[in-house]
Amino acid sequence: MNAKRGFVPEDEKFFSVQAIETMRTASRHILYLINEGYDIKQASTFVGNHFLLSDRQRLAIMRSVATDEQILGRKEKLIDTSTLKGHEVWIDGFNIVITLEVMLSDSLLFECMDGCIRDLAALRGTYRIIPETSDAIRLLLGELETAGVKKVNIYLDEPVSNSGRLKTLIAEIGEEYALELDIQICKNPDRELFGKENVVSSDSVVLDHCKSWINLTSGLVQKTGKRPIQVW
Repeated sequence: MNAKRGFVPEDEKFFSVQAIETMRTASRHILYLINEGYDIKQASTFVGNHFLLSDRQRLAIMRSVATDEQILGRKEKLIDTSTLKGHEVWIDGFNIVITLEVMLSDSLLFECMDGCIRDLAALRGTYRIIPETSDAIRLLLGELETAGVKKVNIYLDEPVSNSGRLKTLIAEIGEEYALELDIQICKNPDRELFGKENVVSSDSVVLDHCKSWINLTSGLVQKTGKRPIQVW
């Protein structure tokens, strides 16, 4: 049996209605601290210990919240897919594909303060292709084709297992679409995306260092009618 991407059996307890209410209270404490300049990991540890939050709950909050300054900066750089016709886009490959796999697996998704949709699937150097991978790639490329994108540049992490297999699969599926594809395996995709325009990613570090970005995943999730969890 294939495991669902991003699924942990304990999530039913960790993200029950009552647990989410506790997390929202904890999020307000963490938000206050990070807006005062505290490191988010330290704030999450301090508040998480107080509210007895699990590691999954702490991770969900850390991925969901952002400082007022970060949110403003990201919103100022956000552009709409309607502006992409005839242009080139730069994609954080694993970041986007995995979130779409999580969505197609009916695992947990989170609506974050900056408008992004994020998940709890931890990569940590390991990745394997699952039945939902092909559909995730088709969703991504189909959306870009509809937007009239001219060229799609996809960066995949070299240190991650099966990055070569994913590159091959994307290239094979890409032949179905009227898109120019350039798929590169590199050591640090985040750095490659710094300073780029028309970036497709939900990685907070990338969003803070790119010139402009597209919230593609959020639009795709909305089209499915799925309702991400809000923990803030």
